[in-house]
Amino acid sequence: MKSVLKINENDNVVVALMDLNKEQSIEVDGKVITLKEDVKRGHKIAIKAINLNEDVVKYGFPIGHAITPIEEGQWIHTHNTKTNLDGIKDYSFNQKLVDNIYNHKNLTFKGYKRANGNVGIRNELWIVPTVGCVNGIAERMLDRLKKEVGELQIDNTLVLKHNYGCSQLGDDHITTRTILGDAAKHPNAGGVLVLGLGCENNNMAEFKKSLGEFDDSRIKFLVCQEVSDELEEGVKLLKELYENMRNDVREDVPLSELKVGLKCGGSDGFSGITANPLVGRFSDFLVAQGGTTILTEVPEMFGAETLLMDRALDEEVFNKVVHLINDFKEYFIKYDQPVYENPSPGNKAGGITTLEDKSLGCTQKAGTATVIDVLKYGDTLKKKGLNLLSAPGNDLVAASALASAGCQMVLFTTGRGTPFGSYVPTLKISTNTQLYNLKPHWIDFNAGSLLEDKDAEQVLKEFINHIISVASGELANNEKNDFRELAIFKTGVTL
Repeated sequence: MKSVLKINENDNVVVALMDLNKEQSIEVDGKVITLKEDVKRGHKIAIKAINLNEDVVKYGFPIGHAITPIEEGQWIHTHNTKTNLDGIKDYSFNQKLVDNIYNHKNLTFKGYKRANGNVGIRNELWIVPTVGCVNGIAERMLDRLKKEVGELQIDNTLVLKHNYGCSQLGDDHITTRTILGDAAKHPNAGGVLVLGLGCENNNMAEFKKSLGEFDDSRIKFLVCQEVSDELEEGVKLLKELYENMRNDVREDVPLSELKVGLKCGGSDGFSGITANPLVGRFSDFLVAQGGTTILTEVPEMFGAETLLMDRALDEEVFNKVVHLINDFKEYFIKYDQPVYENPSPGNKAGGITTLEDKSLGCTQKAGTATVIDVLKYGDTLKKKGLNLLSAPGNDLVAASALASAGCQMVLFTTGRGTPFGSYVPTLKISTNTQLYNLKPHWIDFNAGSLLEDKDAEQVLKEFINHIISVASGELANNEKNDFRELAIFKTGVTL
């Protein structure tokens, strides 16, 4: 295994693939360089002298500038490098589309066809509370259902617990209702009980109106304050839903019906080298099959946004991407927060220095496909292909937003590790083998093998097969651990 990696021929840094010591020699482009200090794996090393204010270049793009002269062989990180990013920018349409290198393979997965034409990869019974006050009642209802019915002949049950639905105004109120409505109509749920209290501002009558068309044999409603025994009434409705969904069966479905969210968290210096490019190749592959992927976490596009803008289908989509980026910057500015206060302490420990460093790795999850559409937070998918979605970088909020947009699963790359899962299967892809070996109960797939000279196309083939297996019923680790969450974005006041 090599000790360092130069990603792009124009880079003036390399990435350490293992812990390296002061005075150790590395060879780059036929030149021997002696390290001036110890360098941890995932971190960067200067392969030439970099002058004060000169750009530090990684992935072929500037990731910041030197705030002090940097010598050849010196460690490059937050102590000597600073972001180049600031403020709101103007952009121009400069389309650069790339042909998809993958062919259509006529692949299928085993999914559940729903009456409205959508396809689920799970057949689960959900309770969606309209307000957090009834979270506990919802859990007791499921417990009682299981005691009375016995072993359920479905994939799983879940309460989509949250702490909102009341004491919210304006956009926050609408957002909560929208996200919960998206969940109620999600194809991974074969049956949904929408459970209200009765006095919340997210009232049941308005909630039902907001759903539009729905299958009333698959979605039921109960307001606890309107009945004497809410547990008895709730279990009665759950039994009706269960009887309607218990005989649903998996059948062969074209891969074109798969909708996959793309997310990263706890990134490290290998994220943009292994796991994110692997997910990007999968995204291109799925798009070639007629399927759909969504990239989100907008603040982690800052510094790499033009790479996405240049791939917009047309000028209309380009303008949507511009608004996606600048609207999120305005959100930071509105609350007097620095737009570029990123990466996190864990990111920095893993070798990521600036937001550009993080974003240029993060956006690789979107591969090279054309950006076909841009969704606002709470919107659901309308077009097949690569989509962008407005949501923050926060892991739980962003993954929930992807699920609510209609993704049946989320691919989550990580260099540091995390156990959480959204309310759909959330597959963790490790950037390095050490993490995979340390946390096999968290990590679903190891992209770290790409650092060990394993053939990239073979790894992709294994990855595709694993995703098809999960879509066909194999459990992701977050499901095995029963770690499943719903988190809703909040911007305003709470009464």
